[in-house]
Amino acid sequence: MQLDKNNIDLLERHYRLNLINSISGIKPANLVATVSDAGHENVAIFSSVVHIGSSPALLGIIFRPQHDSPKDTYNNIVATGYYTINHVTTSIVQKAHYTSAKLDPNESEFERMKLTSERISNFPAPFVGECEVKIGMKLTECVPLSNGCVFVIGSVELLILPDEAVNNLGQIDLDQSNTAGVSGLNTYYDLIKKESYPFVRSHEIPEFE
Repeated sequence: MQLDKNNIDLLERHYRLNLINSISGIKPANLVATVSDAGHENVAIFSSVVHIGSSPALLGIIFRPQHDSPKDTYNNIVATGYYTINHVTTSIVQKAHYTSAKLDPNESEFERMKLTSERISNFPAPFVGECEVKIGMKLTECVPLSNGCVFVIGSVELLILPDEAVNNLGQIDLDQSNTAGVSGLNTYYDLIKKESYPFVRSHEIPEFE
């Protein structure tokens, strides 16, 4: 298959949506959990979490356009300034996927999908109890993008993960933490560690055949 921009633009809408959502490969599967000013908890799956920087520790999430029908997750983040990012584990992939459904704002995905809302260290937003890697976030900036999406940037305020999943260099073994990956909008993968390599210095590059 070879497609130029004109070919892509002429594709059937849902086929194009699935194709373009898949071409970036395996993405992180995360549950973003929030609570509204009124105390209603919300959790939704995202595959757009990205690393921004390590000092300070910042992560970003791309949200779809919000101007026509703002979503609960985005509204809650803006209203309260806090949210959590939780790695989807392989044992809850199905439940995590169905958090993408549009529920009434007063209906909690935690209750509907039988996920555990966990409060840790008085953090203002709930964590997902079934997830092994949990990140408490504080909103720092919302950046409008040219396509109408919003890039939400936050600082890492709290980090919870299994000791055995972190090596002596501080690297997280996603295989050990049972983290799942996602391709496109609805295809999930187990992550299996293949190999680790050292930081690359030009004089240490092997002689490849």
